[in-house]
This record gives sequence, C-alpha cells and structure tokens, in this order.
Amino acid sequence: MSAVKNIVDAVRTGRVTAKRVVERTEELLRTTAAKGLNAALEWSPEYLGREASRVASRGSRGALAAVPVAVKDNIATLDLPTTCASRILDGYISPFEATAVKRLRDAGAFAACKANMDEFAMGSSTEYSAFGRVLHPEFPDRVPGGSSGGSAALVAAGVVPVALGSETGGSVRQPASFCGVVGLKPTYGRVSRHGLVSFGSSLDCISIFGQSVDDTARVLHVISGHDPLDATSADLPPAEIRAPRTDLKGITLGLPDEYFPADLHPGVKAALDGAIAAAQVLGATIKRVSLTHAKYTVPTYYIVNPAEAAANLARYDGVRYGKRDGGSQVDLRGLYRASRGTGFGPEVRRRILVGTYVLSAGYADAYYHQAMKMRTLIHRDFTDAFDGGVDFLLTPTTPTPAFKAGEKTDDPVTMYLADIFVAGASLAGLPAISIPAGRDEGLPIGMQLIGPAMSEPAMLAVSAAFESALDARKEVRG
Repeated sequence: MSAVKNIVDAVRTGRVTAKRVVERTEELLRTTAAKGLNAALEWSPEYLGREASRVASRGSRGALAAVPVAVKDNIATLDLPTTCASRILDGYISPFEATAVKRLRDAGAFAACKANMDEFAMGSSTEYSAFGRVLHPEFPDRVPGGSSGGSAALVAAGVVPVALGSETGGSVRQPASFCGVVGLKPTYGRVSRHGLVSFGSSLDCISIFGQSVDDTARVLHVISGHDPLDATSADLPPAEIRAPRTDLKGITLGLPDEYFPADLHPGVKAALDGAIAAAQVLGATIKRVSLTHAKYTVPTYYIVNPAEAAANLARYDGVRYGKRDGGSQVDLRGLYRASRGTGFGPEVRRRILVGTYVLSAGYADAYYHQAMKMRTLIHRDFTDAFDGGVDFLLTPTTPTPAFKAGEKTDDPVTMYLADIFVAGASLAGLPAISIPAGRDEGLPIGMQLIGPAMSEPAMLAVSAAFESALDARKEVRG
C-alpha cells in the first residue's frame, strides 16, 4: 500500500482536489497538536492556505502532486523558520531553501510543517529539543527516537505519508524502528546536503521516512541526483525506482555476528528470527559474517561526531550567526560565553566540549586521528563482507524497542549505545534502511538492511519483499 501513490492518483483522477489534501493535512496537524504530540514546530493556517493555492495552481502535475511532507527543522525552507530546535536560532528564516525541498516542491509536493527534533540533531530520543520533547505517537510515556523524532512521529501518526529527516549516525533509522515506519539513509552523496544545517559534515545525509517502502522510494527518486551546489554530491542521476521483488532468490544476506549479541533484547531477537525465516522462505541465502571492528563503532562515532560538531557550531557566536545575548556586554569573550551558554542546550554544549577536547593540541593524535584510522577499518569490514559475496547485511535496527522518556537522559553513554547498530553504516557512508518487523508488547521493532554504496534501488526492491512477507503488527513473542 502506497499512501503517496494513493494521493497522486486521487488528485490526477479528480477524486480529490489538491486544495482538499492541504485542508485535510491542516486538520490532522490541529488534532495532533491538541493531543500534545509536539511533533510539528512550525506551521500556520495562513501558510497552508498559501500552499493550497500553490498546489492547486499546479493541478496534477508532478510525480508527487499534492503530497504533504514534514520537513525536519534543520533543513532550510523559505516560508517557515529553520531553528534546529535551538534557542540560538529561534525564529530564523533562511534566505534560501534546501535542494531536497526545492525538488519536492518542483515535483508538486508541499512542506506541511517543520518537524521537532533533538537540538542541532544531537540526540537519540528527541528529548533535547529547546521546544519540548516529542511524544511517541502510540505510547506517550515512551520516546519516538531521535534526532528526527518529530518527522517519525508525524508519519507514524498518519499526519503525512512521508517526511524528511537527517542522519548523522542513525537519526532516521532508529526513530523509524521505534515508531514502526520505514526509514532510509541514502549513500553519502546520493542526496544533496545543500540547505541541511551542518552538524557532522562527513556524516550528514538528508534521509526519508515513509509509511511504506514504495513511499520512500518515490521520494528518493525525486530528491536524489547530482547538485552543483553541494561539492560532496555524487555525479549520478536520480535513483531509479525498481519493481518490488516478490522473492529473494539469488540474494545472499549476511548476518554480522557482532550485531546479534547473546544479550540482545528478546523481542528484538524474536523479530529478527522471524525476518531471517521469512528471507529463507523467499529463497534468500543466509551467510554468517564478521565485522571485526564493529565493537569500536560507538566510541569512534562519538569522537568523530563531536569533533565535527565543535567545528561546525563555532560559527554560532552571537556575531556571525545566532541570537546575541549578554545585554550591554562589550567584552567579546563575555559576549560569546553569554550567547552560546544560553543559546545552546545541555547536549549540544556537551558535544562541543568533547569535540573541542579531542581536537585540541596534545590530544588530537590520541583521540581524533585514532578514530579516523578506526573509521577506515570499519569501512573496510563492510567492503570485505560485500566483496565476499554478500548482497546486503541483515541486522536489528536498535538493541531495544522504544525506551521510556527520561530513562537515559542522565546517562549519556547509555543513550549513545542506542546507536550501536546504526552508526556503522553512517561512518562508512553506506545506504541503510529500517523496515517494521513486528511488535513486542505493542512496541514496534525494526529490522535493518545495509547495502553497498549506491545500491538503494536494489535495496528498496528487496525491502519491499520483506515488507510483504512480514506482519508489522504481529506480536513476535505471541
């Protein structure tokens, strides 16, 4: 079932008007706001009224005619603020829009709202937003994951069929797993980063949430392709849309030993056992593999990530960028301290401090340079697996289902370990997708496929086979 296709077909056949799609989206945004989901930060009836006129004037033209899309609040838009869920950018309106947003609009879609997120995309639970945490759409006492929790929650709640998020180290796949939707991180360079507020420049990827694999594939086709405004953009055409596979004959799936520890959560283990059994029924070959350096993924990521964050966020000083604080303060250092101290939240400050430390004289060799060497070895592990005859790696997306709000905020290391199965593909720049695989006591659980660089079309076709074979609502430990 493709929600995107249903909307486009309905508009093209005249069964519904584009204006009515916008009006219905506004109704859903009002409903979720009234419920306190806190997933949408920026939207207004006046803005949506203008969008209704714009999409109505286009009629049924475009591959995404009248499709509503939630846009994570670190992706630049012209008509809505881009705050990165931070006080330091409160009310900021970008003078340009992200290439991905422009391509969506050119295809007939419209940005329904800006989605809440962990501040500057730093977090795994969307509890670090300056504008309040996002509630899980089904279990309000749980987190929706992060940092793209607002985008995931809006798709899971049915407000929009698709949403843009961003991935630095799992920020789409992890919330997709927690919320029971599809989450795709493309290959680094597949989708333009122009207009994505920089966090970790060698890691950041604009990524996609969808209610289905088909929804996700249609959006990827529209937003991918070379962009001269992004020096890291791959010189390739848009990702093609392939017919979904009905079987997995001829496909070899690798199961990394390191992603299936003995103490894996029993619900996650049951869901993955079901996915593996389904793959075998569909004709796939299963092969055990080892990613030798996987145990170093989290420490490597949490050195590279803060280092790049510290460098990128240095520009928010109250002079060049960001809100100025300090009143009549004329001392420049005092101005910096006041502006950054009040403008940034605790997690952002923590990562800036860590990043500054690992890049500092006398420590860079011991930490940052060693982490970059380990990053190369982690990438080599994936390459060796694919060169050894594996088409895709099949793993859990997360070590547990969605955890309770407040459960990990006092222990950053425990919070960071929520990224243990997703950060590796980000360090290696590889495409990866999370697909709903079942539920444990009602809580969604995702399975992950990781593929070679630029393998998204084939990976999405394989994902569709899993989507058809697995009952995403089934209790895996029935």
